[in-house]
Amino acid sequence: TMAHSEALLVLENFIGGKFVPCSSYIDSYNPSTGDVYCRVPDSGKEEVEAAVKAAKNAFPVWSSKSPLERSQILNKLADLIEHDLEAFAQAESKDQGKTITFARTVDIPRAVYNFRFFASSILHHTTDCTEMATVGCVHYTSRAPVGVAGLISPWNLPLYLLTWKIAPAIACGNTVVAKPSEMTSVTAWMMCKLLEKAGLPHGVVNVVFGTGAKAGEALVCHPDVPLISFTGSTLTAQRIMEKSAPHCKRLSLELGGKNPAIVFDDADLTQCIPTTLRSSFANQGEICLCTSRIFVQRGVYSEFLKRFVAEAKKWKVGNPSDPTVNVGALISKEHLEKVRSYVKKAQAEGARVLCGEGVDSLALPTGNQKGYFMLPTVIAEVKDESCCMQEEIFGPVTCVVAFDTEEEVIERANSVKYGLAATVWSSNVGRVHRVARRLQSGLVWTNCWLVRDLNLPFGGMKASGIGREGAKDSYEFFTEIKTITIKH
Repeated sequence: TMAHSEALLVLENFIGGKFVPCSSYIDSYNPSTGDVYCRVPDSGKEEVEAAVKAAKNAFPVWSSKSPLERSQILNKLADLIEHDLEAFAQAESKDQGKTITFARTVDIPRAVYNFRFFASSILHHTTDCTEMATVGCVHYTSRAPVGVAGLISPWNLPLYLLTWKIAPAIACGNTVVAKPSEMTSVTAWMMCKLLEKAGLPHGVVNVVFGTGAKAGEALVCHPDVPLISFTGSTLTAQRIMEKSAPHCKRLSLELGGKNPAIVFDDADLTQCIPTTLRSSFANQGEICLCTSRIFVQRGVYSEFLKRFVAEAKKWKVGNPSDPTVNVGALISKEHLEKVRSYVKKAQAEGARVLCGEGVDSLALPTGNQKGYFMLPTVIAEVKDESCCMQEEIFGPVTCVVAFDTEEEVIERANSVKYGLAATVWSSNVGRVHRVARRLQSGLVWTNCWLVRDLNLPFGGMKASGIGREGAKDSYEFFTEIKTITIKH
């Protein structure tokens, strides 16, 4: 038994517009203290069955509403979340370990914007029409919502990525059963409290909490869930593909990355260094778009490394609720161990750890001694074949290596199984376009990072996923198209 200064928060599933208690629960930890602070339903087949039933029942009414009616409800929900922005930010920071600053400026504003964006975009889609005058025929297309969408979201950007799925799904007229990560379920549960007030009919959005192995599996295997949108690991995605194959489900899978940053001799280092620090260590490096392989052209290699390490050492690690902190806690004890093990492997292989883990000492506030913290870590002289350069570490660790030619760096950047994002730093316009075309990557940022226009496709190549999401792409995924021919 543990002594608790505060009562544990107990979450409940949200099914058919009501909060429903569960028969068993999972402990959820506060990553910055190492204490259990929340109990999350350990849902399985039964709970998923009830949620799918509620979503199926709500589908006829919701799908027959006009896009404008749905749009108004989405906008109302956005307003309600925005009104409670501070409470959501505090909850996200405590539950996930991310800094309060990141939750306030990135996670919750983006969750609000996801609803506003799709509330608007749904009003602007048009369908195609062609004429065949010679045979007296007109052809046109019609799009309709598909049915119940199963949405599975990860623990790194909990409300941000959950709403990125819910918003387009319901904007298009589908109903949903969502399963957030069992490690970060609080903000999803808080959002459920606002759904009725926003005017969402009961059963349009159902949230079932639990593990991937139990709740996620039940959702993926359910015959009445024709769509699955998943963000998470490549390994889990392979299982989702296997389990959904017998049902011919439609899948959108946004998976990991091992994203290169390529810094050419003519890069503007005054912009490149602060941005590359962010692209390496923001959100504790727990973003699928983080740059964990930094290729620097030999002419600026030593200068880049010196300045990069000096700046990395200034990043403050500590209590996430402290607004001056840059790096919060990693999600779990297991994850922290896994990230640390990569640094140990690199050292064993003869790479040099220039700052961070095992090199600098980490001073933590009294209440955070048992939290899952790690300093921003920079590793140099790593071989391309090393697991540190091939596998997604998903923590505040980045590897910096030198290169000589454009041709060489393109080949090395492409030599991993992933292909999600890449960043290129150069002031040569021709080179920027040439390199961008040849990188096997769904997203390429030049002289910036993580600047997103939600109109445009988001997603990866190779082991980084299947499908794209964005205004048009999400609309195509969440609707079924039909071609109709009329002879007159």
